[in-house]
Amino acid sequence: MDAAFTTEQHEIRRTLREALTEHADPAASAAAARTPDGYDTDLWARLAEQLGLPGLTLPARYGGADRTLTELALACEESGRVLLPSPLLATAGLATPLILALGTPAQRAELLPRIADASLTCTLAVPGNLAEALALTGDNTAGTWAGGGRAGGIQARSTGDGWTLYGEAPQVLDGHSARLLLVAAHTGGFPRSRPLLFQVDADAPGLTRTRLTALDETRPQACLELRDSPARLLGEDGADVPRALRATGSGAAALLAAEAAGAAAGALSRTVEHVRTREQPGRVASRQAVVHRLAGLYVQVQAARSAAYYAAGDPAAAALALAQCLETLRTVAGETVQLHGGTGFTWEHEAHQYARRAAADELLFGPVHRLRDAAAERAGLFASSQEAAGHR
Repeated sequence: MDAAFTTEQHEIRRTLREALTEHADPAASAAAARTPDGYDTDLWARLAEQLGLPGLTLPARYGGADRTLTELALACEESGRVLLPSPLLATAGLATPLILALGTPAQRAELLPRIADASLTCTLAVPGNLAEALALTGDNTAGTWAGGGRAGGIQARSTGDGWTLYGEAPQVLDGHSARLLLVAAHTGGFPRSRPLLFQVDADAPGLTRTRLTALDETRPQACLELRDSPARLLGEDGADVPRALRATGSGAAALLAAEAAGAAAGALSRTVEHVRTREQPGRVASRQAVVHRLAGLYVQVQAARSAAYYAAGDPAAAALALAQCLETLRTVAGETVQLHGGTGFTWEHEAHQYARRAAADELLFGPVHRLRDAAAERAGLFASSQEAAGHR
């Protein structure tokens, strides 16, 4: 892949960074996360109008900018730098690729223009582990992430002229605010049940959405309960939903990697500024040691950025890139807390906000060792080791 950014990509980064520097520092992001919507709706509308943010990768015929995953990764890196709460990841990173992959022409024509102009926000709801559903931490073909069996998960029942859903999704990204939910559910009965994706409106009868108290308040989540809620099938019955989720997971992992690299860069930048302005008369050796630590963190951040953008160009490497970027964010956030001294340990301090983002993302999309383990399995590394052991 070409490692150099184009002039247009540099312009996207510059424009977005200027807008977020003015309107969305970590303190403003935390305040926006505490609003009922969980993000700054005015800022989201402004970013959609000026940069076409939610429709960056959508084809022009749907009102999108027809850009690549790299442009969207640039936007995610800048939003991660300031821990911006927004519907970008859930809408553009999760729901949009699934609608493109599975939706009928009529469904695409109805939904995608509304996503592009920011009048519709969406998210993906699965009753099991999101990382497993996206095949980031293992094979998703068994469908256990959607419930399965005679009970459990979310069950879909055909009513002749439509569908109803019954069950619960306990941890849904932006689940309290998204206007359209793409809900994974099982249908067909045991043992021939199969996972399908359904559209559920935010105001659907029988749907209860409860916002959760999240470790990272800038990454809001909700519990969804569906009690015979009416739903519309996304695409056709018999669609290969696990395959579509795997492809979506690769792209989402690249975006998450860029976002984590941006968060690590933001935390490091604030730490450098804090160390530069802190007075430490007579402690030259101690200050020199801190500079060496910061230099090591800078190298890790740059390596993480390189991995993230490699993954944006080659999503097959996205899970490994995500593992590296999450690990880098965890390391940098920990050093940020320490180097800020006593204030860095307080819950409200921005250093602590970066530490919470690192921990929450690993819980939601990792952990790192499982991301690497799944990547090694897909690459056949373990099979090679077992074969070598068998020949000895």
